[in-house]
Amino acid sequence: MDSYKLKVAFCHPKYWLAWLGIFTLFISSFLPYSALLFLGRKLGLGASFFAKARGNIARRNLQLCFPELSTQEIEKKVRLNFENSGIALLEMGMAWFWPSWRVRGLLKVRGVEHVEKAIINGQGIIFLGAHFLTLEMGARAVGLTKPCNAVYRKHSNAVLDYWFYRGRMREHKAMLDRANFKGMLRALKNADALWYAPDHDYGKHKSSVFAPFFAVENANTVAGTSTLARVKNSCVIPVFLKRLPDTQGYELVFYPALENFPSKDISADTAVTNQQIEKMVMECDDQYMWMHKRFKTRPEGEPSFY
Repeated sequence: MDSYKLKVAFCHPKYWLAWLGIFTLFISSFLPYSALLFLGRKLGLGASFFAKARGNIARRNLQLCFPELSTQEIEKKVRLNFENSGIALLEMGMAWFWPSWRVRGLLKVRGVEHVEKAIINGQGIIFLGAHFLTLEMGARAVGLTKPCNAVYRKHSNAVLDYWFYRGRMREHKAMLDRANFKGMLRALKNADALWYAPDHDYGKHKSSVFAPFFAVENANTVAGTSTLARVKNSCVIPVFLKRLPDTQGYELVFYPALENFPSKDISADTAVTNQQIEKMVMECDDQYMWMHKRFKTRPEGEPSFY
Protein backbone atom coordinates (compact mmCIF):
# COMPACT_ATOMS: atom_id res chain seq x y z
CA MET A 1 0.00 0.00 0.00
CA ASP A 2 2.88 2.43 0.73
CA SER A 3 3.78 2.51 -2.97
CA TYR A 4 0.30 3.82 -3.71
CA LYS A 5 0.43 6.99 -1.65
CA LEU A 6 0.78 10.41 -3.24
CA LYS A 7 4.45 11.33 -3.44
CA VAL A 8 6.35 14.57 -3.83
CA ALA A 9 8.09 12.94 -6.80
CA PHE A 10 4.76 13.03 -8.65
CA CYS A 11 5.27 16.81 -9.04
CA HIS A 12 8.17 16.24 -11.44
CA PRO A 13 7.62 17.92 -14.86
CA LYS A 14 7.69 14.53 -16.58
CA TYR A 15 4.30 13.81 -14.95
CA TRP A 16 2.64 17.15 -15.80
CA LEU A 17 0.98 15.80 -18.94
CA ALA A 18 -0.45 12.87 -16.96
CA TRP A 19 -1.79 15.28 -14.33
CA LEU A 20 -3.37 17.42 -17.05
CA GLY A 21 -5.13 14.34 -18.39
CA ILE A 22 -6.36 13.35 -14.93
CA PHE A 23 -7.63 16.89 -14.25
CA THR A 24 -9.47 16.83 -17.60
CA LEU A 25 -11.09 13.51 -16.69
CA PHE A 26 -12.11 14.91 -13.31
CA ILE A 27 -13.78 17.96 -14.87
CA SER A 28 -15.47 15.89 -17.59
CA SER A 29 -16.91 13.50 -14.97
CA PHE A 30 -19.37 16.24 -13.94
CA LEU A 31 -20.99 16.24 -17.39
CA PRO A 32 -24.29 14.43 -18.06
CA TYR A 33 -23.87 10.85 -19.23
CA SER A 34 -25.35 11.69 -22.66
CA ALA A 35 -22.73 14.41 -23.16
CA LEU A 36 -19.92 12.03 -22.17
CA LEU A 37 -21.10 9.51 -24.75
CA PHE A 38 -21.30 12.18 -27.47
CA LEU A 39 -17.87 13.60 -26.70
CA GLY A 40 -16.35 10.13 -26.38
CA ARG A 41 -17.54 9.08 -29.82
CA LYS A 42 -16.20 12.27 -31.39
CA LEU A 43 -12.91 11.85 -29.54
CA GLY A 44 -12.58 8.28 -30.78
CA LEU A 45 -13.36 9.17 -34.38
CA GLY A 46 -10.88 12.02 -34.23
CA ALA A 47 -8.21 9.68 -32.89
CA SER A 48 -8.80 7.30 -35.81
CA PHE A 49 -7.14 9.81 -38.16
CA PHE A 50 -3.94 9.82 -36.09
CA ALA A 51 -3.79 6.31 -34.62
CA LYS A 52 -3.46 4.56 -37.96
CA ALA A 53 -1.26 1.80 -36.53
CA ARG A 54 -3.88 0.93 -33.89
CA GLY A 55 -6.55 0.93 -36.54
CA ASN A 56 -4.52 -1.51 -38.62
CA ILE A 57 -4.13 -3.82 -35.62
CA ALA A 58 -7.89 -3.80 -34.97
CA ARG A 59 -8.57 -4.39 -38.66
CA ARG A 60 -6.16 -7.32 -38.79
CA ASN A 61 -7.56 -8.91 -35.62
CA LEU A 62 -11.10 -8.66 -36.95
CA GLN A 63 -10.06 -10.15 -40.29
CA LEU A 64 -8.40 -13.07 -38.52
CA CYS A 65 -11.29 -13.73 -36.15
CA PHE A 66 -14.12 -13.17 -38.63
CA PRO A 67 -12.83 -14.14 -42.12
CA GLU A 68 -16.41 -14.37 -43.38
CA LEU A 69 -16.96 -10.61 -43.03
CA SER A 70 -16.70 -8.28 -46.02
CA THR A 71 -14.28 -5.36 -46.19
CA GLN A 72 -17.17 -2.94 -45.59
CA GLU A 73 -18.29 -4.87 -42.50
CA ILE A 74 -14.75 -4.91 -41.11
CA GLU A 75 -14.37 -1.16 -41.65
CA LYS A 76 -17.66 -0.50 -39.86
CA LYS A 77 -16.47 -2.52 -36.87
CA VAL A 78 -13.14 -0.67 -36.80
CA ARG A 79 -14.99 2.67 -36.80
CA LEU A 80 -17.28 1.54 -33.98
CA ASN A 81 -14.27 0.28 -32.03
CA PHE A 82 -12.65 3.71 -32.26
CA GLU A 83 -15.88 5.34 -31.09
CA ASN A 84 -16.07 2.99 -28.12
CA SER A 85 -12.40 3.59 -27.35
CA GLY A 86 -13.10 7.31 -27.09
CA ILE A 87 -15.99 6.65 -24.72
CA ALA A 88 -13.74 4.32 -22.71
CA LEU A 89 -11.26 7.14 -22.17
CA LEU A 90 -13.92 9.38 -20.61
CA GLU A 91 -15.28 6.40 -18.65
CA MET A 92 -11.99 6.36 -16.78
CA GLY A 93 -13.03 9.65 -15.20
CA MET A 94 -16.47 8.25 -14.44
CA ALA A 95 -14.99 5.12 -12.84
CA TRP A 96 -12.42 7.04 -10.82
CA PHE A 97 -14.54 9.96 -9.64
CA TRP A 98 -18.24 9.13 -9.75
CA PRO A 99 -19.91 8.38 -6.40
CA SER A 100 -21.32 4.86 -6.08
CA TRP A 101 -24.94 6.02 -6.31
CA ARG A 102 -24.32 7.49 -9.76
CA VAL A 103 -22.77 4.25 -11.03
CA ARG A 104 -25.65 2.21 -9.59
CA GLY A 105 -28.13 4.48 -11.34
CA LEU A 106 -26.86 3.33 -14.75
CA LEU A 107 -26.24 -0.31 -13.82
CA LYS A 108 -28.34 -3.38 -14.54
CA VAL A 109 -27.19 -6.83 -13.42
CA ARG A 110 -27.92 -10.17 -15.08
CA GLY A 111 -27.08 -13.58 -13.62
CA VAL A 112 -26.22 -12.46 -10.08
CA GLU A 113 -27.89 -15.65 -8.82
CA HIS A 114 -24.80 -17.59 -9.98
CA VAL A 115 -22.63 -15.49 -7.68
CA GLU A 116 -25.07 -15.82 -4.79
CA LYS A 117 -25.09 -19.61 -5.18
CA ALA A 118 -21.29 -19.76 -4.97
CA ILE A 119 -21.31 -17.54 -1.87
CA ILE A 120 -23.91 -19.74 -0.15
CA ASN A 121 -21.76 -22.80 -0.95
CA GLY A 122 -18.72 -21.11 0.58
CA GLN A 123 -16.78 -21.32 -2.68
CA GLY A 124 -13.85 -19.30 -3.84
CA ILE A 125 -14.88 -17.51 -7.04
CA ILE A 126 -12.72 -16.89 -10.08
CA PHE A 127 -14.42 -14.17 -12.10
CA LEU A 128 -13.32 -14.99 -15.65
CA GLY A 129 -13.00 -11.56 -17.23
CA ALA A 130 -11.73 -10.20 -20.52
CA HIS A 131 -10.25 -6.96 -21.82
CA PHE A 132 -13.30 -5.00 -22.87
CA LEU A 133 -13.20 -1.25 -23.38
CA THR A 134 -15.56 -0.97 -20.41
CA LEU A 135 -12.80 -2.32 -18.16
CA GLU A 136 -12.64 0.62 -15.73
CA MET A 137 -16.40 0.92 -15.30
CA GLY A 138 -16.51 -2.87 -15.11
CA ALA A 139 -14.20 -2.78 -12.10
CA ARG A 140 -16.63 -0.47 -10.29
CA ALA A 141 -19.65 -2.56 -11.34
CA VAL A 142 -18.21 -5.89 -10.21
CA GLY A 143 -17.07 -4.34 -6.93
CA LEU A 144 -20.52 -2.92 -6.23
CA THR A 145 -21.98 -6.41 -6.72
CA LYS A 146 -19.26 -8.56 -5.13
CA PRO A 147 -16.05 -6.89 -3.87
CA CYS A 148 -13.09 -9.03 -4.83
CA ASN A 149 -9.34 -9.23 -5.44
CA ALA A 150 -8.48 -8.08 -8.96
CA VAL A 151 -5.42 -9.07 -10.96
CA TYR A 152 -3.75 -6.17 -12.76
CA ARG A 153 -0.64 -5.08 -14.64
CA LYS A 154 1.29 -2.07 -13.33
CA HIS A 155 1.38 1.02 -15.55
CA SER A 156 4.80 2.30 -16.60
CA ASN A 157 3.83 5.87 -15.66
CA ALA A 158 3.89 6.10 -11.83
CA VAL A 159 1.19 8.80 -11.64
CA LEU A 160 -1.20 6.93 -13.94
CA ASP A 161 -0.43 3.72 -12.05
CA TYR A 162 -1.44 5.43 -8.82
CA TRP A 163 -4.76 6.58 -10.28
CA PHE A 164 -5.56 3.25 -11.92
CA TYR A 165 -4.92 1.55 -8.58
CA ARG A 166 -6.90 4.13 -6.61
CA GLY A 167 -9.84 4.00 -9.04
CA ARG A 168 -10.04 0.23 -9.08
CA MET A 169 -9.79 0.06 -5.30
CA ARG A 170 -12.94 2.18 -4.90
CA GLU A 171 -15.04 -0.97 -4.41
CA HIS A 172 -12.57 -3.85 -4.21
CA LYS A 173 -10.61 -5.59 -1.46
CA ALA A 174 -7.18 -5.75 -3.08
CA MET A 175 -5.26 -5.38 -6.32
CA LEU A 176 -2.85 -8.23 -7.03
CA ASP A 177 0.05 -7.95 -9.44
CA ARG A 178 -0.27 -10.57 -12.18
CA ALA A 179 2.99 -12.13 -10.94
CA ASN A 180 1.54 -12.62 -7.44
CA PHE A 181 0.16 -16.11 -8.05
CA LYS A 182 0.47 -17.05 -4.37
CA GLY A 183 -1.77 -14.13 -3.46
CA MET A 184 -4.37 -15.33 -5.96
CA LEU A 185 -4.31 -18.85 -4.53
CA ARG A 186 -4.57 -17.47 -1.00
CA ALA A 187 -7.69 -15.48 -1.88
CA LEU A 188 -9.42 -18.56 -3.31
CA LYS A 189 -8.43 -20.76 -0.37
CA ASN A 190 -10.09 -18.17 1.87
CA ALA A 191 -13.32 -18.54 -0.15
CA ASP A 192 -12.85 -15.06 -1.58
CA ALA A 193 -13.42 -13.77 -5.11
CA LEU A 194 -10.74 -13.08 -7.71
CA TRP A 195 -11.11 -11.22 -11.04
CA TYR A 196 -8.81 -12.70 -13.68
CA ALA A 197 -8.54 -11.94 -17.42
CA PRO A 198 -6.44 -14.41 -19.48
CA ASP A 199 -7.12 -12.97 -22.96
CA HIS A 200 -4.04 -10.82 -23.63
CA ASP A 201 -0.93 -12.14 -25.36
CA TYR A 202 2.02 -11.63 -22.99
CA GLY A 203 4.47 -13.64 -25.09
CA LYS A 204 5.80 -17.15 -24.67
CA HIS A 205 5.66 -18.18 -21.03
CA LYS A 206 5.46 -21.39 -19.07
CA SER A 207 1.90 -20.49 -18.07
CA SER A 208 0.72 -19.96 -21.67
CA VAL A 209 -0.54 -22.41 -24.25
CA PHE A 210 -1.86 -22.14 -27.80
CA ALA A 211 -5.63 -22.55 -28.02
CA PRO A 212 -8.33 -21.61 -30.55
CA PHE A 213 -9.85 -18.14 -30.35
CA PHE A 214 -12.57 -17.51 -32.93
CA ALA A 215 -11.10 -18.47 -36.34
CA VAL A 216 -7.48 -18.34 -35.13
CA GLU A 217 -6.44 -21.91 -34.42
CA ASN A 218 -3.38 -21.09 -32.30
CA ALA A 219 -3.86 -18.06 -30.06
CA ASN A 220 -1.27 -17.70 -27.30
CA THR A 221 -3.39 -17.70 -24.13
CA VAL A 222 -2.64 -17.53 -20.41
CA ALA A 223 -3.60 -20.91 -18.93
CA GLY A 224 -3.75 -19.71 -15.34
CA THR A 225 -7.52 -20.05 -15.06
CA SER A 226 -7.21 -23.82 -15.10
CA THR A 227 -4.46 -23.79 -12.46
CA LEU A 228 -6.35 -21.42 -10.17
CA ALA A 229 -9.54 -23.45 -10.48
CA ARG A 230 -7.74 -26.46 -8.97
CA VAL A 231 -7.99 -24.80 -5.56
CA LYS A 232 -10.42 -26.91 -3.55
CA ASN A 233 -14.03 -25.72 -3.56
CA SER A 234 -13.51 -23.05 -6.21
CA CYS A 235 -15.62 -22.18 -9.25
CA VAL A 236 -15.20 -20.12 -12.41
CA ILE A 237 -17.92 -17.58 -13.27
CA PRO A 238 -17.49 -15.61 -16.53
CA VAL A 239 -18.32 -11.90 -16.15
CA PHE A 240 -18.20 -8.76 -18.27
CA LEU A 241 -19.76 -5.31 -18.50
CA LYS A 242 -21.38 -4.12 -21.71
CA ARG A 243 -22.44 -0.62 -22.60
CA LEU A 244 -26.10 -0.55 -23.59
CA PRO A 245 -27.46 1.41 -26.59
CA ASP A 246 -28.12 5.14 -26.41
CA THR A 247 -28.11 6.36 -22.78
CA GLN A 248 -29.47 3.18 -21.18
CA GLY A 249 -26.28 2.67 -19.17
CA TYR A 250 -24.60 -0.67 -18.54
CA GLU A 251 -25.38 -4.32 -18.00
CA LEU A 252 -23.11 -6.42 -15.79
CA VAL A 253 -23.43 -10.01 -16.98
CA PHE A 254 -22.56 -13.11 -14.94
CA TYR A 255 -22.68 -16.43 -16.81
CA PRO A 256 -23.29 -19.75 -14.99
CA ALA A 257 -20.24 -21.31 -13.35
CA LEU A 258 -18.26 -23.56 -15.70
CA GLU A 259 -19.19 -27.22 -15.34
CA ASN A 260 -16.63 -30.03 -15.06
CA PHE A 261 -13.86 -27.46 -14.84
CA PRO A 262 -10.95 -27.85 -14.53
CA SER A 263 -10.13 -31.11 -16.27
CA LYS A 264 -6.80 -32.91 -16.34
CA ASP A 265 -5.94 -31.26 -19.67
CA ILE A 266 -4.77 -27.64 -19.33
CA SER A 267 -4.89 -27.07 -23.09
CA ALA A 268 -8.49 -28.25 -23.24
CA ASP A 269 -9.36 -26.04 -20.26
CA THR A 270 -7.79 -23.03 -21.95
CA ALA A 271 -9.86 -23.72 -25.06
CA VAL A 272 -12.96 -23.72 -22.84
CA THR A 273 -12.08 -20.34 -21.30
CA ASN A 274 -11.50 -18.90 -24.78
CA GLN A 275 -14.91 -20.20 -25.85
CA GLN A 276 -16.49 -18.43 -22.89
CA ILE A 277 -14.73 -15.19 -23.80
CA GLU A 278 -15.93 -15.59 -27.39
CA LYS A 279 -19.53 -15.74 -26.11
CA MET A 280 -19.00 -12.56 -24.12
CA VAL A 281 -17.39 -10.77 -27.07
CA MET A 282 -20.27 -11.71 -29.37
CA GLU A 283 -22.70 -9.87 -27.09
CA CYS A 284 -20.89 -6.58 -27.79
CA ASP A 285 -17.99 -7.16 -30.18
CA ASP A 286 -17.57 -3.43 -30.89
CA GLN A 287 -16.58 -2.96 -27.21
CA TYR A 288 -13.71 -5.47 -27.15
CA MET A 289 -10.04 -4.34 -27.20
CA TRP A 290 -9.32 -5.21 -30.82
CA MET A 291 -6.44 -2.71 -30.94
CA HIS A 292 -4.23 -5.00 -28.84
CA LYS A 293 -1.92 -7.41 -30.73
CA ARG A 294 -3.85 -10.43 -29.52
CA PHE A 295 -1.98 -12.83 -31.83
CA LYS A 296 1.55 -11.44 -31.78
CA THR A 297 3.07 -14.72 -30.49
CA ARG A 298 3.03 -17.48 -33.09
CA PRO A 299 4.02 -21.15 -32.93
CA GLU A 300 7.61 -21.90 -33.92
CA GLY A 301 8.14 -21.38 -37.64
CA GLU A 302 4.90 -19.46 -38.31
CA PRO A 303 5.13 -15.88 -39.68
CA SER A 304 3.82 -12.87 -37.77
CA PHE A 305 0.22 -11.83 -38.37
CA TYR A 306 1.24 -8.19 -38.07
